[in-house]
Amino acid sequence: MTAPTRCTWPGATDAQYLAYHDEEWGVPEYDARALWEKLVLDGFQAGLAWITILRKREAFRLAFDDFDPEKVARYGPEDRARLMADAGIVRSNAKIDAAIGGARIWLDMRDRGEDFSEFLWDFVGGAPIVNHWDAHGDVPVKTPEAEAMSKALKAKGFKFVGPVIVYAFMQATGMVNDHLTGCFRHGPVSGMGR
Repeated sequence: MTAPTRCTWPGATDAQYLAYHDEEWGVPEYDARALWEKLVLDGFQAGLAWITILRKREAFRLAFDDFDPEKVARYGPEDRARLMADAGIVRSNAKIDAAIGGARIWLDMRDRGEDFSEFLWDFVGGAPIVNHWDAHGDVPVKTPEAEAMSKALKAKGFKFVGPVIVYAFMQATGMVNDHLTGCFRHGPVSGMGR
């Protein structure tokens, strides 16, 4: 059986990376908690390869109480020390602090009646942007939408949300479909969304 034609970025040999590309990447996500989790993980990726985070994702979920903002927002010095001692995750004081602070901001938004999902999806007009790139080199690292989202997230106090990180987040969560036109996922993902 011939392997399907895919985007080039996951390579051809890592089964976990291929499954992520084939089943998750670019699929529109609307759940506010799941979006926050993905934004936190993209922040932890800063300076690293995504496969590093993907391989540690289950350990992150365990360490961060399945990214429950209610629980993470209550983390104190003991939790911070526990996280810094956890070899299963990326241990960075700044990134851990950003995750805890982000949970508090997420809750504040919710308590003020601002839905995190709607807030994010508004930057793409509520529906995925479907791009038509032929080669990986054609895909931008940031866009005006990512720059606007980054600026708005920073204004709310979120950290590790620069425009390049935010654009990777937008790609991962299906706010943009950046599967290459020759990729077997481009068409199916293009038909997804609300």
